[in-house]
Amino acid sequence: MRSTRVTAAVARLNARSEGRRYLMVMTGTGLFVLRERTDAGDSEVSPPLPLDEFVRLVDATGPQKAPRITKNDAAFAKQLVRKS
Repeated sequence: MRSTRVTAAVARLNARSEGRRYLMVMTGTGLFVLRERTDAGDSEVSPPLPLDEFVRLVDATGPQKAPRITKNDAAFAKQLVRKS
């Protein structure tokens, strides 16, 4: 069950990265490696990392989603700006 967080992080990365395919490999020592699958084969993207470091690396890799801002959030932020 340790790898559930890792699998979810890689799935999020694949959803963000159109045209690229990433996969996770677990070593015999319990460390995780991120690989990118291409037509030429698999290439390693990261060195073997423990669970928490691997999830942080995967979340920082690839394009990032812009945070959603609702109309209410935008209006509230506008009110927070001080007038001079």
